[in-house]
Order: sequence, then structure tokens, then C-alpha cells
Amino acid sequence: MAKVSVIVPVYNGKKYINKCVNSILRQTFKDIEIILVEDGSTDNTLDILKEYEKRFSNVKVIESSNLGAGGARNMGLDASHGEYILFVDADDFFKRRYGRGSI
Repeated sequence: MAKVSVIVPVYNGKKYINKCVNSILRQTFKDIEIILVEDGSTDNTLDILKEYEKRFSNVKVIESSNLGAGGARNMGLDASHGEYILFVDADDFFKRRYGRGSI
């Protein structure tokens, strides 16, 4: 079980999802699972997310059909195993030590 589950709902995020996911992967705290909920995008977002899932064992991709951000977050919550939950929007990114000292 991961200490922290980071849930990211993504819709048509090809322009910024790499920056978001890379900033999560670069965190100094490593006990993280990343749940990327692809919410019916019409661009190639799903292909980008699937590449992360192939490359990193702590990344999981869930496909949904345009439930909106709230519905996508709920799907991610259902799949999460973390003691703590963090919701991140696909166009957000973190500095290297986000939340230092808080977990």
C-alpha cells in the first residue's frame, strides 16, 4: 500500500500532462502511487498516459467516458490504496519537494 495516492483527472491534456506527471515522479518522497484518470479525451492524451503506465510501476491509468472532473476523481478514489489522498489537476505541477515536512 502506498503512503500517498495522487489522483489526476485528465481531459484533453496533451499540452501539459507531461509537466504534471513528471513533477510528481520527481518528488523526493517516493512512496506514491499516481492514478491518472483519462476522462474521454479527443486528443492523444490516452496514448501519453499509457506510456507512463508502461514505464513506471507506480502509475495506473483508468479510462472513463467524460464524467467530468468530479466523476473522474471519484473513479480514482475507488482505485486508490494510499493512506493519504492528493488530488491534482492535469495542468498543475509541483516543485521538487512539495509539502516538505507535512507527510
